[in-house]
Amino acid sequence: MLKVGILTISDKGAQGQRQDKSGKVIRDKLSLLESQVIKYEIVPDEMEVISHKLAQWADEGNTDVIITTGGTGLSQRDVTPEATLSIVDKVVPGFAEAMRTKSLNQTPMAMLSRATAGVRGKCLIINLPGSPRAVSECLEVILPAIPHAVEIIKGVVTEHSCKRQGLINAN
Repeated sequence: MLKVGILTISDKGAQGQRQDKSGKVIRDKLSLLESQVIKYEIVPDEMEVISHKLAQWADEGNTDVIITTGGTGLSQRDVTPEATLSIVDKVVPGFAEAMRTKSLNQTPMAMLSRATAGVRGKCLIINLPGSPRAVSECLEVILPAIPHAVEIIKGVVTEHSCKRQGLINAN
């Protein structure tokens, strides 16, 4: 079972002035996987707060995946990608590429998303946009890859075992 943390980045949400609809969409979509949300928080658009929370959750060692929502746009307050990149050990560009590709089918504005993904220790961290609709569209495309990514990160599945199972081309 995947243990998931959901971190919503929103100044208004952190002040109780806005309901977290995107966090709910994440929870709903995760019900398609064998998963359990073990951490949830709303924080303001502050780089230090975001990076500290991501590092803390990842370093505790009991969260397999942290999914963030919000703060991936172009405004001055949008710093989620920078906060994420400041604490990850490895960048995993395929998640963001897949999300933007899928979203470009809906709107040309998708190319403005700066969402990123990476690994810290044994935890996968994925940034999603802030809009509930965009969260839903992005999760539809990346959800199938998340469990396998976590297995690889944790050393449960290696490239060699993937080849034996026919999950990747043996060449």
